[in-house]
Amino acid sequence: MKSLVLAEKPSVGREIARVLGCNQSHKNYIEGKHYIVTWALGHLIELKMPEHYDSKYKQWKLEDLPIIPDKMGIKVMKQTSHQFKTVEHLSKRNDVGDFIIATDAGREGELVARWILEKIKWKKPIHRLWISSVTDRAIQQGFKNLKPGKDFLNLYDSAVCRAEADWLIGLNISRALTTKYQEPLSAGRVQTPTLSLIMDREKQIQKFTPQDYWMIHAKVGVLETEWENNGEKRIFNSDQAETIKKQTAKAKATVQSITRKERSEAQPLPYDLTELQRDANKKFGFSAKKTSSVLQKLYEQHKIVTYPRTDSRYLTSDMESTMMERLEAIAGSYSTEVKPLLAKKGKVLAKKVFNNSKVTDHHAIIPTEQRVHLSDLSTDEKKLFDIIAKRFLALFYPPYQYESVLLKLDIAGETFVAKETHIIDLGFKTLHSSTNEQNSKTALNQLQQGKQLQVHTVETIKKLTEPPARLSEADLLQGMEKFGLGTPATRAEIIERLISSEVVERQNGRFHSTQKGKQLMDLVNDELTSPALTAKWEKELEAIAHGKAKRDDFLKKIRQQTKQIVSEVKKSDKSYRAHNLTGSKCPECGSFLKERNTKDGKILVCSSLDCNFRKRKDPKLSNRRCPQCHKKMEVHNGKAGTYFQCRKCNVVEKAADKKQKVNKREERKLVQKYSAKNDQFGTSLGDLLKQAMEDKE
Repeated sequence: MKSLVLAEKPSVGREIARVLGCNQSHKNYIEGKHYIVTWALGHLIELKMPEHYDSKYKQWKLEDLPIIPDKMGIKVMKQTSHQFKTVEHLSKRNDVGDFIIATDAGREGELVARWILEKIKWKKPIHRLWISSVTDRAIQQGFKNLKPGKDFLNLYDSAVCRAEADWLIGLNISRALTTKYQEPLSAGRVQTPTLSLIMDREKQIQKFTPQDYWMIHAKVGVLETEWENNGEKRIFNSDQAETIKKQTAKAKATVQSITRKERSEAQPLPYDLTELQRDANKKFGFSAKKTSSVLQKLYEQHKIVTYPRTDSRYLTSDMESTMMERLEAIAGSYSTEVKPLLAKKGKVLAKKVFNNSKVTDHHAIIPTEQRVHLSDLSTDEKKLFDIIAKRFLALFYPPYQYESVLLKLDIAGETFVAKETHIIDLGFKTLHSSTNEQNSKTALNQLQQGKQLQVHTVETIKKLTEPPARLSEADLLQGMEKFGLGTPATRAEIIERLISSEVVERQNGRFHSTQKGKQLMDLVNDELTSPALTAKWEKELEAIAHGKAKRDDFLKKIRQQTKQIVSEVKKSDKSYRAHNLTGSKCPECGSFLKERNTKDGKILVCSSLDCNFRKRKDPKLSNRRCPQCHKKMEVHNGKAGTYFQCRKCNVVEKAADKKQKVNKREERKLVQKYSAKNDQFGTSLGDLLKQAMEDKE
């Protein structure tokens, strides 16, 4: 008998099939002597929509809400139905004896597989592949240690609860708001509290009143010092600042105290997904979505990092024996950093990282045992892998040790301070330092208590208090993590959904509220905007996943919550005013047009929910530059084909015919032919085409 293996994506399915020795390749599956490997193309099954329960729900009507089916049904997704039919056909083969779930090892991956199993009415044994990387060794070990499918039923229950809660709350509240206020308004169990975090910061900024303040700097001997009073360095009275300046300008400075403290900074733990997204945003300006996308390639394509969608920053104790191999895998790319660690046999100095109790479904993101070739990575992939690798290497280095020195001076009864830091041992910070030299002793080391010094200059500096900055992506991710909004795997998607629905805008890496977003927050039930409520729900979902709470109890509460929220919308006497209405009317129905911002520029859409009219407001700009003013030219489609036009200079240029592209099949043939012919030759498509042309000559 054969085992039917279900992967989540074709790429992972092919890797599993290769490792298992399956070599009979078909369009939608790969077969071997003992296994048949197929895949899900993401989700193949989804929850039924309202119109599948009753055709009357095709029309959005406020009086039909809330829509709460007695039992939620599932259906095959139309766009991937061909793949579902393949899985269903394979499952009915007489030589298939059991089913191995090899989808992503997490809540969503479990849901993908279980809904398929439910739809095909699978009755035979189920096993689970649970691995944290897709290297050959991990796959081989995983198949040797398959887990019983029943061990993951609680995880499936948690996934179902999350999916049904999002459907019940999100669909009903969005339909209620949209139909009542005649505007596409989207709200949900997670996205609305996330929007609330951005709006709360916006309110702080709006309420902020700037104030003048002064700081006093004094040059004492060779030292730069600052006035301080009980830790406060700002003076909010100009007369007081001027008085202190006059008193201290001609006085002598006396050393009041010198305080030295040796301090130590522990090695940072490896990354979980949210922490990695935050750091990538701070260091490289990556959005959470971009970080997830790049990380997925490092995991799935290059196989050099472990499972990405993790919420743990710890490792299991049994992983300590694998540290040497992981170091050897990155030694070629980080020889300077790794060489001394290999000499010490890969001894981990940050022992706290091994903590089984703090590892849930997956451990922290670290390098795998797969050898790393940085030349194979894109620029963004190199950046992301570098911070993952260095965070991992920090575990093998000692803590950062330093001495902090605080000098307090008395000048005419006023306190002035100077601070210094002396490095004792760079420790893990060696990984981020361009030099390993420690700083030399400075002027503070020559001073003693009671010594008098000459005051050279005293100056006051006027400043203005600033409002809190708008949230960056890193700030928002931190807030979402604090309140348990979403999961590491879904937070990036939630942020992008807020932007696409035009309730917030991303400007220079920070989130700005829009008029639509502000009005939406006023219309939505207060309880739904509270991050605390969603945090409570997420804790309940976690409890269900660990068998500490019941699925039916959670869904009962969600149904009650849905009825309450919809009822409040229906009874509300609040109003909504479209912020983007124009004076132009729709040519099809006569309603006013609204202006919307999209990735491709501004578009005009009909304000009537029953009309689908839309058109581009301004012509699309191309990358073609005007030969006269050098600005981007507009692209148009005319009777003679595509052409470019500079509106300012009235320069018109016809677009050249597109060069014929090499298809994937031809590309593979070139790679096979010339890679085999000359191992030293580059394998980029450009190099291979060049070699092919030389052969023709």
